[in-house]
Amino acid sequence: MTTARRVVFPAPGQVTLEKIDVPEPGPAQVLLRTRYSLISSGTERTVLYGRYDAGTHWESYARFPNHPGYSAVGEIVAVGDEVTDVAVGDVVVARVGHASHHVVDALGCTRVPSEVDRLQAAWFAFAKIALMGARTAGYGLGARVLTIGAGPIGQMTVRWANAAGARVNAVVDPVRARLPIALRGGATAAISVELSDRDAILGACGGQQPDYVIDTTGNASVLAAVLPIVAFRGRVVILGNTGSPAQQHLTDDVITRCLTIAGAHDVLSMLQQPWDGDRPIHELFFHLVATGRFDLDGLITALFTPEDAEAAYRALDEHPDQHLGVGFDWNRS
Repeated sequence: MTTARRVVFPAPGQVTLEKIDVPEPGPAQVLLRTRYSLISSGTERTVLYGRYDAGTHWESYARFPNHPGYSAVGEIVAVGDEVTDVAVGDVVVARVGHASHHVVDALGCTRVPSEVDRLQAAWFAFAKIALMGARTAGYGLGARVLTIGAGPIGQMTVRWANAAGARVNAVVDPVRARLPIALRGGATAAISVELSDRDAILGACGGQQPDYVIDTTGNASVLAAVLPIVAFRGRVVILGNTGSPAQQHLTDDVITRCLTIAGAHDVLSMLQQPWDGDRPIHELFFHLVATGRFDLDGLITALFTPEDAEAAYRALDEHPDQHLGVGFDWNRS
């Protein structure tokens, strides 16, 4: 039995660290010693501060006590008798919460190549979510893509569009500090304007309406604002999960300009059975990082110790202009 520590939301607005006992791994499981975990700033703050409407799926998801997090990098310290595809000493990523140790199915672990920085590897889960948006959009070489929001998911979205060969890969975000990081990741233009500033947005898109708009924000007001911007017969993908879906509104552009609106969610890659642990997706991400086609420099803006977890969430909430990627360093835990 291993004693671990994990971040917990015991009640709305409260963050603390608790001790738990972690059992020995089962036959097909591994014991993981976490090195870094990355905060999903949108999802976790929506839960922590109760920023969702009654009757939405958030009610069942955001139950307390809540154990947040889903993107961790760690080292395998023990394996079950039936595990053959990973070994003790391997550095892997896994979709687990903010805790010092985890017992997880070996299938849920993907090795991190030696040439990929361990901390940067923590972006794997965000990259996978953004890839679901890219696949739902269906864009390819020469496409005109506009991303709304340059937060964690938006930054990954920009990088997938770049990897796919988009001709226009523009992004809009009110936080100016995020724009240079998006440009470094392959954006062809990054601007901070209101979505009502059609001329500025079209200018960033090379003077033409984008074929694809991907909303990564979770802001309910974005949908109605982008419908007049997307091209005739264009496609709008809702990737950010708002806490107030009833406030999302359509405009007559949907009918008069024959638009398509599609939702994208993390679960899309898990529908095909048997599930492959998303390993091919993670391995593709690591390949692009290792070959310099997925630039992650500058995305991590702050690391906190687990003891300072409450300060981490407060910093994200009170100073969004200063933070982008925020995570926990478990190396001394």
